[in-house]
Amino acid sequence: METKLSLIRFPAELLAEIDKYIDDGDRSKFIIEAARKELFRLKQRKAIHNAAGIFNEKDYPELKTAKDISNRLRKIREESEARRREHFGEK
Repeated sequence: METKLSLIRFPAELLAEIDKYIDDGDRSKFIIEAARKELFRLKQRKAIHNAAGIFNEKDYPELKTAKDISNRLRKIREESEARRREHFGEK
């Protein structure tokens, strides 16, 4: 993977805290992984925000209550399990 040097200022106390828990030479790896995790979280949050409102309750009247949803999920799981058994020749 191509890398690029980037000078980033960190609060001294934050780096000292990181250094308490991270072995010598692994600081960059730790910070890169932390940035990746946070970026993934931000992307998920944006995707959830963008998808908000696509489910219209009036289009799914059979899912009005928590019990309705639970029943539907149980049915989907039972159908999936039946297909799995059929596929693997189980009874």
